Amino acid sequence: MSEPDPVRSPAATIEGQCDPRFAAVRDAFEANFRDRDELGAAVTVQVHGETVVDLWGGWADAARTRRWERDTVVNVWSTTKGATALCAHLLADRGLLDLDAPVATYWPEFGAAGKETLPVRFLLSHRAGLSGLREPLSLAEFYDWETTTARLAAMEPWWEPGTRSGYHALTYGFLVGEVIRRVTGQLPGAFLHEEVTGPLDLDFTIGLPEKEAPRAAELVHPRVASSSEQAALFAQLDPAAQAALANPPVGATEANSAPWRAAEVPAANGHGTARAVAGLYGVFARRGRSGERVVLSERAAERAREGQGSCRDLVLGAGFAHDTECALGLWLSGPNASYGPNPRAFGHDGFGGSCGLADPEAGLSLGYVMNRMGPRIADDPRKMALVEAAYAAL
Repeated sequence: MSEPDPVRSPAATIEGQCDPRFAAVRDAFEANFRDRDELGAAVTVQVHGETVVDLWGGWADAARTRRWERDTVVNVWSTTKGATALCAHLLADRGLLDLDAPVATYWPEFGAAGKETLPVRFLLSHRAGLSGLREPLSLAEFYDWETTTARLAAMEPWWEPGTRSGYHALTYGFLVGEVIRRVTGQLPGAFLHEEVTGPLDLDFTIGLPEKEAPRAAELVHPRVASSSEQAALFAQLDPAAQAALANPPVGATEANSAPWRAAEVPAANGHGTARAVAGLYGVFARRGRSGERVVLSERAAERAREGQGSCRDLVLGAGFAHDTECALGLWLSGPNASYGPNPRAFGHDGFGGSCGLADPEAGLSLGYVMNRMGPRIADDPRKMALVEAAYAAL
């Protein structure tokens, strides 16, 4: 690593460290502020466990009164799902969870409405047909773990489970998370801290403790089409997609609130630094290792990227030029090159731009977090510029 070398651009002050070999990543990070309307952000790149890029800059709030600091944390939306998946794979690796067993083996109430034989792997791969609840759910109900999981257990799937993927934007965390709770007696956030982020000293939590709120960045709404245009587009979606994306509707306003931060939403309210995201996804990139610690066996780490069938996703399909393929809790890079040129690289994006990436062949992991949300659920141009620059430097 080179010594810290602050880099100033017209748009922001960039701080941190960047190995000279990866100067292209620093250039892309600067360009995000200059050309892509970045407000505040951080990016970390690790190669074979060595941190080669660790940069941050910009503003932690819309009013530009707080600088983005080295320890600024931010809600990363669905980039959280990689951390929740890691918990499930850890349990499977220990022989405590069988991914091919029916969910009802661990969560008996889930066996209602024709779901008696639905296997755990369908939850991880967004193929369970439970992309969103059928009946309207208030935010207060959504934040209540018992209410939301009970409704999911009783629910009839939108489509025949296993036949296709349909992104479980919010329900994923409650579904996988309740299995984790039934096996361990702990909610995913507590289990993640005890087994992974605590021992690895990673600054990442599901939800955000109140004492950490002063260092949290403020999320800023994306600049989007008019409300009438949005409504017209939304009306064209399949009901299962509408349920996934808007029951209940959540955005920057909700994610900046104390109730959201106090809740357990293992699909979407992880808070952390880019450094922590790179470390979490780095466990997959290093085939189960973090430093000298073995977190997962190589077999378990490899199983996480087993493709579960390529298709046009029922919820996300319109946003991609090609079919996509979910593995067991993360998405494969595939023909979209969402996580670089290796089609078997994998990772997860968060609504508005954030990303965690793992490429075992290259030994590469990347974490990118930001607070000005873009309009896309995945493959934000800022993230793609950083990913392309990281690979160009290898």
